[in-house]
Formats: sequence, structure tokens, C-alpha cells
Amino acid sequence: MDFIINLLVTAAVILLLSYAMSSVHVKSFWTALWVAFLTAILTATIGWLLGGVLNLVTFFLLEAIVGLIVTALMLKLVDMLVSNFKIDGFLPALIIAIVVAIALAIVGWLRGDNDDEYAKLDDKPLTEQVYQQA
Repeated sequence: MDFIINLLVTAAVILLLSYAMSSVHVKSFWTALWVAFLTAILTATIGWLLGGVLNLVTFFLLEAIVGLIVTALMLKLVDMLVSNFKIDGFLPALIIAIVVAIALAIVGWLRGDNDDEYAKLDDKPLTEQVYQQA
């Protein structure tokens, strides 16, 4: 279900940015949804390998920036594959990647996905917290 929500949010952001930016051209919402799907698949496969190599070069210090650049590169690759989608230049692709990342972070925060991943500052030991939750 999370994948479908992320696809819909990504497609909506791509469509909205196509109206806001003159250098992004999308024919319809279905095209934006197809672009979101292809971008997700390519980022999970080719982008994962490319991100790993780039992260090794930067010693994992710029992992978030590398992720944005890889997503922008995958958007440019999808631009070459889909005929009804066009991005004029790398900067608009990078802007789309940034806005999509922000939108997905907000949606994840609203759904409460990251509650367990962050350490909470409590003065009780972890074992007491686990026993109290049970």
C-alpha cells in the first residue's frame, strides 16, 4: 500500500510541477503515473548501483545529495524512454527530485511511518521501556 501511495504522490507532484515550470512537459496524469512508476523501478535497480558507486566516492558523507542526483538522473533517463514526458535540462529534474523527496517525507510523517525509527530522549533504560509497552 505504501508503494501505491508513494506513486500517487510522486505523480501528483510531477503533474503539478509541469504546470508550475515551463521546462517540464507532461501530457496527462496517466503519463505522470507511468513516469513515477518507471522512475521508482529504475531508481531501485540502476539507481541503487549508481548510488552505491557515488556514495563510495564521497565516503557516504553526501548520501542525501547523491540520492537526489541519482533520482534526477533516473528522471532524465525516463525522459528519454517516455514520449509524452519531457524535461528540458538537468536542473528541472533536480528540482522535481527535491520536491518529490519533500512531499514523500511529509506524507510519511503524516502517516506516522517514522515513529519507531528515531530514538526518543527518555531517562528510563530501554529494558524498562520495553516492559512498559508490553
